Amino acid sequence: MADDEVATRAPESDAQPTAAEGAEQSLFPGDTRAQAGASMGEHCTTDRPTPSGEVPTGEISKLGGVDVYISKPADYPHSPSKLLLLLTGGTGVKSANNQLQADKYASEGFLVVMPDQFGGDPAPNSVDQSAHDKHPSVIEQIKLRVGETAKSFLIDMWLARHTPEKVLPILHKVIEGAKEEFADAVANGGGIYGVGYCFGAKYIVILAGEHPDTVAWGQAAPGDEEQGVVKNAPVIKAGAIAHAGTMVAQEEIEAVKVPLYMACVKDDPLFPEDVLEEGRKGLEKNSIEHEIQVFSGVPHGFAVLGDYEDPNIKKSQTQAFGQMLGWIQGH
Repeated sequence: MADDEVATRAPESDAQPTAAEGAEQSLFPGDTRAQAGASMGEHCTTDRPTPSGEVPTGEISKLGGVDVYISKPADYPHSPSKLLLLLTGGTGVKSANNQLQADKYASEGFLVVMPDQFGGDPAPNSVDQSAHDKHPSVIEQIKLRVGETAKSFLIDMWLARHTPEKVLPILHKVIEGAKEEFADAVANGGGIYGVGYCFGAKYIVILAGEHPDTVAWGQAAPGDEEQGVVKNAPVIKAGAIAHAGTMVAQEEIEAVKVPLYMACVKDDPLFPEDVLEEGRKGLEKNSIEHEIQVFSGVPHGFAVLGDYEDPNIKKSQTQAFGQMLGWIQGH
């Protein structure tokens, strides 16, 4: 898909989940999550309209041989900054909304590195339902269903291409490159901070955890019979995520060892209450500092920058950004 083919419209609420959207790979054997459930909403494949008059101010560069969007505070390097790794949903690094979101964190003093974790292959566009009448004809309804089915197939194939085995090595390259290129910001913050949205939320959770070397690089965890496996320390010092999908495994949350903030959606079919509660119990059991905020009356994906007509969604989007920002600033 060409870089300029990312759509700029999406429904106020997400489409119904499809079986194809549950294809994300778990790193842990025995993961009992349904593999035929939803994992991404419309927001992860389609941008909302970009806020009027806003233009990204960062630039596309390379770190570790990987394309990254870098956004710096206006007074950097004359004033100290902290390094923030921002991981997007499926719309990826070329999305103007994602770039503007990175700019917002940069305006608050963070040097933001947003990698192309998809290797130039962002998620397929969603079907633009706004292009149809409120009462479409039978033929138009058939066309819409065919389009939705085709999209489900494309998402299934896309997720199969972007498993932890493929994504984590890309992230490690970027992180090592950032440590070298922006050593001052890493040192000033005492490490690297991380924020993630939807698809990216899974990887912030993984980077916040303590894992065997295999898992840290996207491979399956060693079996129970392998005792005394050396585990790698977390890559980030604190993380904040918004509307993670069912791609996130309970075991991944239980492995978290650093402060974690989670912005969730009430009655979210993409992140069921039982999954959220089990994650909460795991964090509490391990005495990990955390905060979970549940937003009601908003669609999955509301925290991703983009314009909404609904004032409640706009308010919640602003609140979620403020809370995620406050969390990483406070740690």
